[in-house]
Amino acid sequence: MRDEADASCGSRSRATTKSSEDYLEAILVIRRLRGSCRNVDIAERMGGEYFSLYTGARLNFVENPDTVPENVREIAPTVFTAVPRVWEKFYSGVMIALKESTRMQQAAYAWSIGVGTRIADRVLAGQPVGGLLKAQFMLARFLALNNVRKLIGIHRARFLVTGAAPISPELVKWYLALGVPMLEVWGMTETCGAATGVPATRIKPGSIGPAASYNEVRIDPATGEILVRGPNVFKGYLNLPEKTAETIDADGWLHTGDVGLIDADGYLRITDRMKDIIITAGGKNITPSELENELKFSPYVTDAVVIGDKLPYLTVIIMIDQENVEKYAQDHDVPFSNYASLTRAPEVQALIQGVIDEVNKKFARVEQIKKFFLLDTQLTAEDEELTPTMKLKRKLVQQKYAPQIEAMYR
Repeated sequence: MRDEADASCGSRSRATTKSSEDYLEAILVIRRLRGSCRNVDIAERMGGEYFSLYTGARLNFVENPDTVPENVREIAPTVFTAVPRVWEKFYSGVMIALKESTRMQQAAYAWSIGVGTRIADRVLAGQPVGGLLKAQFMLARFLALNNVRKLIGIHRARFLVTGAAPISPELVKWYLALGVPMLEVWGMTETCGAATGVPATRIKPGSIGPAASYNEVRIDPATGEILVRGPNVFKGYLNLPEKTAETIDADGWLHTGDVGLIDADGYLRITDRMKDIIITAGGKNITPSELENELKFSPYVTDAVVIGDKLPYLTVIIMIDQENVEKYAQDHDVPFSNYASLTRAPEVQALIQGVIDEVNKKFARVEQIKKFFLLDTQLTAEDEELTPTMKLKRKLVQQKYAPQIEAMYR
């Protein structure tokens, strides 16, 4: 593991703190390893190096994607920034560990997370938390929640930060029920960092918060596209004047390509990328990210790509969580010899069908998934199908697995 604070920064950090209790320990989990760290991305600089310099925090980077859990438990950060896949993986790990625990431990967790959820509901509704509920939460932390937080490594965390991809609102609420607020931020390279962010004082799961103080955000009334204007917006693409003119209009508004809504409190919610919205053969507009986020809330699903543009019904390509599905297979005596045979096992197919059935209950009939296909190749960070944040590349996946997609519509 690398401690990114150099000698001068480290001495500055210690000089600006009064005691070890006041010391900020930040960790940044951003996929930067594809080019052997040749390209340092905006989020890493703004949320990492610059944040550390500004606050006097000690900044840590994980060694590699495989060591994230161990590194987090070792560091026990007070501020933790990561992409949604990391938060999903932690949740999955807790759910799997819970299945292996005793009935008494399971009962203690169920009661404790129930108390935490009731508090989270009141906090999210802006309602006060009574003394009795506070006392119950103290007991809940002692019985189970403190152990869950230590298992993840967030027992010292003041807040968590997520960005770079959509995250399930239910997952945000789960972390809040543990007693750790999760703040979602949104931005892009063209905005030089975050353009919106959820404040710790008013969390709204599913929202990316109000506009940052240094820029404006509005919705294009004609298209629903999110527009940003401010001194943080970039000047243009190098030697690409036509591309720049397409992206920044004459009034200085950056066209982000994201579609969203702004509520009465000024909080922004992204519904999807403009290019990703599905229009079925029946003319129904579908936002695939909502379905995909619900699917990824399952500990058995790593990622999903919903298909259905100009087609009679929706289907989905799913990448399973290898560790959790293998554990399920071993616990249920499901024979398999490799990753491909695991995905083809009837019991695993039934397991994922059950996940889809539960998700479908939350959506209207026309929005429900009819068929699915499990990727039978184990993908890593080096594979072209994955983005740096470990998300499946929608267009590439649709092109590469076109025969399998066609088979789902026969």
